[in-house]
Amino acid sequence: MPRICFQLQVRPELLDEYLERHAPVWPEMLAEIAASGRRNYSLFLGDAGRLIGYYETDDDAAAQAYLAASPVAARWEAEMGRFFLGLDGRPDQAATPLTEVFHLEDQLATAGERAASAIDEESSAS
Repeated sequence: MPRICFQLQVRPELLDEYLERHAPVWPEMLAEIAASGRRNYSLFLGDAGRLIGYYETDDDAAAQAYLAASPVAARWEAEMGRFFLGLDGRPDQAATPLTEVFHLEDQLATAGERAASAIDEESSAS
């Protein structure tokens, strides 16, 4: 399952309004995000307006296409675009993706596979 992380920069002078717009998000926009196949979606706000987003999905291209075609998402993104610095296009499509370099469960699974393989090799050699 793909895990998607992205970064945006909120205009510092609009931080309070940005937070208000997310408390809460429009119910119809929440429904569209869920219908697109995005799950476990979170936004984290750092110093000076640095925004980090994260979600999981089975097919990110399909989720992107669904939201790109959604009139609700288009309205939301049109209203939210003014909050961000350095964007060319809709925030949901122009955010800077981040590269995943570590995932605990993946490494634990790999370590477990290696350990099981080593045990199998020791058993075969005996």
